[in-house]
Order: sequence, then C-alpha cells, then structure tokens
Amino acid sequence: MVFQGSSAAISHTGRVRSNNQDSGYSGSNLFVVADGMGGHAGGDVASAVAISRLQNLDGHYDSPAEAEERLRDEIAAVAGDLIEVAGRRPELAGLGTTCSSIVMVDEYAVIGHIGDSRIYLFRDDELTQITTDHTFVQRLVETGRITPEEARYHPRRSVLMRVLGDMDAHPEVDTFIMPTRPGDRWLLCSDGLSGVVDETHIAKLFRLQQPPARAADALLKQALDGGAPDNVTVVIVDVGGQHPLYTGTPTIVGSASNPDGVHVPASRSLLPTGWLHPARTAANEPTHFEPDTEYLEELIAEDRRRTRRRRLIGITSLVLLAAAVAAAGAAFYSWTQTRYYVGSDEDSVVIYRGIQQTVGPLALSTPETDTEIPLDDLPDAYRQQVEQTISARSFEHAEVIVDNLRARLGDDDADDDLADLTDPDIAPVPDPSPSPTAPAPSESPRADGGDDQ
Repeated sequence: MVFQGSSAAISHTGRVRSNNQDSGYSGSNLFVVADGMGGHAGGDVASAVAISRLQNLDGHYDSPAEAEERLRDEIAAVAGDLIEVAGRRPELAGLGTTCSSIVMVDEYAVIGHIGDSRIYLFRDDELTQITTDHTFVQRLVETGRITPEEARYHPRRSVLMRVLGDMDAHPEVDTFIMPTRPGDRWLLCSDGLSGVVDETHIAKLFRLQQPPARAADALLKQALDGGAPDNVTVVIVDVGGQHPLYTGTPTIVGSASNPDGVHVPASRSLLPTGWLHPARTAANEPTHFEPDTEYLEELIAEDRRRTRRRRLIGITSLVLLAAAVAAAGAAFYSWTQTRYYVGSDEDSVVIYRGIQQTVGPLALSTPETDTEIPLDDLPDAYRQQVEQTISARSFEHAEVIVDNLRARLGDDDADDDLADLTDPDIAPVPDPSPSPTAPAPSESPRADGGDDQ
C-alpha cells in the first residue's frame, strides 16, 4: 500500500566544503540518505550510485519481510556497482558511501543501514536513535572505553568500520523491521547534521510540530549556524499526522540530483577555506574512510596508550587534589587552634580553644580551662551570653572576659545595665560595704550658759 503521510528532503554543501558528496531520496514508500566518501569527486559518484539503485525499491510489497530481503540485497548490490565504477574509472578508486534507508510497508518501517548516517524516531515527544554507527569510536563507546560525549569530539570519529565501497563486494548491512504508528516522525540524516546539532536541540525543534519541509529547513539552519564543516542532508518522514499528504514526484537531493553525479561546483570563496575554518577538515578531503586491518591495529594501540595516559593523569590529578584538600584542611585546623571563646559545660563557665563550628562529627574546639564559675550564679543576661558563647581574640582576652563575668556575680542590676564583657577597660562592680559613720557632734554648751570654774 502507498505510504500515508508526508515527507521532505533537503541537502546543502555546508560552510566549508566546495562540493556536496551527500545524496537523499524521498519517495512514496522509500526514504534514503547516503553520505559519499572518496575525495573530490568519488563521494559524489558513490552516493549518487546508491540512490540510483535503491530508488527502484520505491514500490509495493506483500509483507515487511519481503521488503527487508529486497532492501538488504539492493544495498549490498551497491557495493558491486561501486566496484564496477572504480574499474572503469581508476581515478575514483577508494570511493564509498554510507546508506541509511526506510521502506514503509503497511504499519511497519523496514530499515537498512550501513555507515554513520543515522535514523531517529520522534515519538511521544522523545527522540531515539534507531541505528548504530559503524565507526571506530562507536565500538569504543560500546566497550565502555569512552563516553558518548567523548565520541562526539574523538579525533578518530570519522573512521568507518563498515561502508559500501569498492573494497568489499559483500558488505555486512544491518536490516530490521519496526512497527510504526500515526504521529511518528522519522529523521534520516548524514553526520553533517548529527555531528553539529545534538539530539536535545533536534527534539526541541520537533516539539514545535512544524511540517516536514519547515522542520528540515530549521535543522539545516541550526547546522549552518553551528559551522556546518561537512555536507548536510536531512530527510523527514511523518506517519499520518496533521499535515497534508505528500503523493507527488519523488524528491532527489544532493549529488544524485545532478544527472552526471560528478560535477564539482567552484568554490564560493576567494580565500582558502582552511583560513576560515582552520580547525576543521579541508574542504576537498574525504570525511570518512574505511581503514585496513593494519591501520585498525595502530588505532587500537593508540587508543590504549591514550586510555593509559588518561587514567594516569586522572589518578595523578586525584592524588594532587586530595593532597591539596588535606593541606588546606590541616592549615584551617591549625588556624582554628589559635582562636578561643568563652562558653559553658553543664554547670560552669569554660574557656575553649578553637571555634564553635563542627565539620561532620569533628568538633573544632576543645575545653582549655574550667573557670569553676557556676552558671546559676550569673545574672540571666550574662548567663545567656555565655551559653551562646563569647568569642575571644586570644587566651588572655578570654581571661579578661572571665574576670568581667566574675566581677558581676551577684549583680542584681546587670539585666538593666548590660556591660560589654569583651572590653578589658570596663570598671568592675564594687563590692557593697556599710555606709561610713557620721562624725560625732561637738558638745553642746551648758544649759545655764556658765563657764566651768
């Protein structure tokens, strides 16, 4: 049955390369992305050859199993076509291409894949990568030697382990069948998109529910805004959905849309592209290559050396960090032991060495002197200060605070006139004493006013 849904395809040279080695196809039931490799013109030819052969699959199938068998055979047959092309044109030796394709059959998506172009499924607001990259770094990820994030920037990320090319007439192609349903959105893309725009941004864009053509344009813009060091090809397929059905002429984009398949357009800049993007691959160098066994052994040995160096650096960094933390902790603890404060234990005033804080179960202070001043004998305001602790600059300063506290024992007016206990110059409270005796009065004159004789 004819696929019921809508689709769009777009391809762009990118900001660095001078020719487009990608090809894409969007038909009635068939959707393909091919990313060519092999130098200035070889990649153009390889991806165009793949599209030319595979577009014959855009038709009716009695079952998904039949479509899967046909897709596997036709993708593998592309390798034979490339061997034939290289035989006729020796200058194209080493050409090859990735291939990621979907054949829609009833409620199923029949998938064929080889290389590092990708197929994603956007369902229920979540984006999932369906295919597995056939690359050296993906093998490192699968064995736990690097993380997916490290794989994005690994210097050998362009090394393909499997590809359609003129070196192997019987390539190993991944094929499988997945159920699909209305509302699904499928994305096929070359690594010119997936290597620049991450899955988070792709999913965010798809949640806007734009039609396939607008979504493809938006993804291309994000790749171009990100520098687009490689060709960018995008094919979007919506199953059912709210957008008008697409049943017109198949769309072919990229190098396959050129009848000759090998035309190389002139560079768009008078300056060497390497000046504009010095950190990226030169414009006309291949983005992928399939290594021989000897080269792979060298890569594996190099990766082992890199892993050992990374492990050694990691261990050294941890040791240095631990030493720095220990030294800082020791210095901080030494500093705390130069500080003092006045506090209390259960029933008396105590001078403590250290600071009031704790680090987990570790207290940063220890009792230095028990003054034996009973807490209960202090006026309420001073007792509250002691219980909340009073900081001192030194042990001598702590003794001044204790002397001031001792001087206020029994001071009934302390709560009304609170003194600064940390001030060494405050006057102590005088001890109460009896009032001085009044001077004795002089003898009064005799009542008769006479003098003694």
